[in-house]
Amino acid sequence: MIDDLYSARILTLVANMPRAGRLAAPDASAEKTAKLCGSRIVVDVVVENGRVADFAQEVSACALGQASAAVLGAQIIGTDLSELELARDALAAMLKSNGPPPAGRFAELAVLEPVKDYPARHASTLLAFEAAVEAVRKATASAQTRTSSAGAA
Repeated sequence: MIDDLYSARILTLVANMPRAGRLAAPDASAEKTAKLCGSRIVVDVVVENGRVADFAQEVSACALGQASAAVLGAQIIGTDLSELELARDALAAMLKSNGPPPAGRFAELAVLEPVKDYPARHASTLLAFEAAVEAVRKATASAQTRTSSAGAA
């Protein structure tokens, strides 16, 4: 059963982490840590017209957290906040309540379905999506504040 957790596909995702590192001038950043295992992810985003235009991530996590971050990094450009929230919520439902895997651009998260049998691994698997949602939410709020302030002048 543990072999399902660390399948060849998951290990391939881990070995090919897209968008690793940090952005020089992000619109917003977010850091999340899984208390149980200490996995940590920092994400940077640039949001233009409500969509992610650039993204980077610094990932210090177990293979499952890294695999989730790899799927996120490969697919996040062009997403908006609602799409990210839907993917995060679908991933959480798949892990915690036997929901179907996420659909659409994040469908590859289905490879992490065996993690549902290991509740101690849920937090690290969700980390990248939680950080991305927070960062995009901050960037979107900041952009709305700038627009509102500019419009008030």
